[in-house]
Amino acid sequence: MQSNRKTLFILSGVGVAMLGLGFASDPLYDTFCKVTGYGGTPKIAEDNLSEVIDRTVTVEFDSNVAQDLPWKFRPVQRRMDVKLGQSGLAYYTVENTSDEPVIGVANFNVMPIKAAPFFVKTDCFCFEEQLIPAGGKINLPVIFFVDPQMDEDKRLNEVKSITLSYTFFPAEEGTMPAQKSAQTTVAATN
Repeated sequence: MQSNRKTLFILSGVGVAMLGLGFASDPLYDTFCKVTGYGGTPKIAEDNLSEVIDRTVTVEFDSNVAQDLPWKFRPVQRRMDVKLGQSGLAYYTVENTSDEPVIGVANFNVMPIKAAPFFVKTDCFCFEEQLIPAGGKINLPVIFFVDPQMDEDKRLNEVKSITLSYTFFPAEEGTMPAQKSAQTTVAATN
């Protein structure tokens, strides 16, 4: 009888631990991807201190919007040639086509996946809630560079282009105070 209680106690503890790991797995996986670049998640850096080298890659910009978000979202430029280590500045335009303010949040991905650890963003609108007024339109900047260490990885010699793709989703209600608006560095226009 005592061994049955001990077994029940151990199994209950294992069950609770597994439940806790289940809830913690998503944030842990996101953190792991951001740090390592695994799964197409580029690194985010404070500044670009890299030297510029002569190898050039084309960065292509892609935009997507979830079906239930009434926004038009597109890159201002479709592609940009940058040398490894050279900072690039690109803009995306977002327009709220509804008759009420809407909050959205974007996530991103980089393709090919093997190049993602070398694609470094120094400023980005991703993972930040954007409140766009009814009929409003804003420009969102992204500053990036491709780490020159990519040139040292022979598996990446054939990589001539990298695609940065963003997808906007509706933010969950109540996650952002109503008085906040889009980033102060970006002006909303009607």
